[in-house]
Amino acid sequence: MSGTGKGLIHQPVYLDCAATTPVLPEVRDEVVRYLEVDFGNAGSRTHDYGRRARKAVEQARDRIAGAVGASRGDVVFTSGATESNNLALAGLAGHGARTGQRHIVSTAIEHHAVLEPLAELERRGFEVERIQPDAGGMVDAGKVARAVRPDTLLVSVMHVNNETGVIQPIREIADALEPTSVILHVDGAQGFGADPGALGHERVDLISISGHKVHAPKGVGALVARRRAGRLPELEPLMFGGGQERGWRPGTLPVALIAGFGKAVALLLAESENRARRCREFRRTLLEGLAPLEPVMNGDAERTVPHIVNFSLPGVGAEVAIEAWEDLVAISHGAACASTSYTCSHVLSAMQLAGWQQDGALRLSWCHVTPMPDLEAMVRAIERAREESRGVAR
Repeated sequence: MSGTGKGLIHQPVYLDCAATTPVLPEVRDEVVRYLEVDFGNAGSRTHDYGRRARKAVEQARDRIAGAVGASRGDVVFTSGATESNNLALAGLAGHGARTGQRHIVSTAIEHHAVLEPLAELERRGFEVERIQPDAGGMVDAGKVARAVRPDTLLVSVMHVNNETGVIQPIREIADALEPTSVILHVDGAQGFGADPGALGHERVDLISISGHKVHAPKGVGALVARRRAGRLPELEPLMFGGGQERGWRPGTLPVALIAGFGKAVALLLAESENRARRCREFRRTLLEGLAPLEPVMNGDAERTVPHIVNFSLPGVGAEVAIEAWEDLVAISHGAACASTSYTCSHVLSAMQLAGWQQDGALRLSWCHVTPMPDLEAMVRAIERAREESRGVAR
């Protein structure tokens, strides 16, 4: 329910937190403070307005670094994980060309924010090898390691798949790369805070993060560029001017967004166990309530994060299910970034799922503040849709 000034109106329960999360009240208050009160430019060092802004930025930098076992100077603020991915991948192109390392290992299930920069690197003469997942949606760490060659510049593997919620074996990949000089990049947008041990592995060189996945505002993120043997990855900027953020990401820092991001991370770290417990309870109740519909899981349930589930309902296509539930829940058909075109998911296709599973795939995702929807009504709505489908078929 939500207020409109004329009373309460019904709103479907939001079950698309893998696309974006609601901004928490404490985070909103932090953002407003740095919009209305401490609104100085973090680059202004001659007065208190600028110094307070700088302090907020560095506090946020400390919090984000601490979440992955990095140092303050390793955190570069960006507009989000898409920009961070581009900086991490395209930013290494010059180094790869100079050293003759033009081979890249990645996977077939990456987010488009990784796949498309990799495709651009291919157009520039790099060779990209994409590891296929198993039927449960996980890539094999051994296959990734065996694909590495003497001329391999980079390995890029996502932490948690945005469509299936399946956790990828980042620790094992990092361990396997330990004796090599290969750079390891992890798209951590979906898994940041869910499995800190993986992103905290000292062999992970580059981590992309988005604030809006952890209850911060949209438009802010970070690239963590961890030092190895005292040296940062040899990135080159994609933009120029101003020299901010080590020169890798120039421009006036969005202090209010960064402060909100830092506050969101502080809350995440303080509440991580309780949040995970609530999400697990939500998942259990949700799946028990929808059990009469006989959902078929897409992705290994033993390896998924507690706040994402991807399933298909026998006899019901995804668009039919979304329409049947439109007054009850707000959900996604596959990846939200591609929701304007209901085409086959490249992730589910790589998993080689049956055609009906791919066509009917639904992603439901939630957070620790998500209310439970009316599960009985959801079941009835799908049963009606099935009946109508049978009637049309006859």
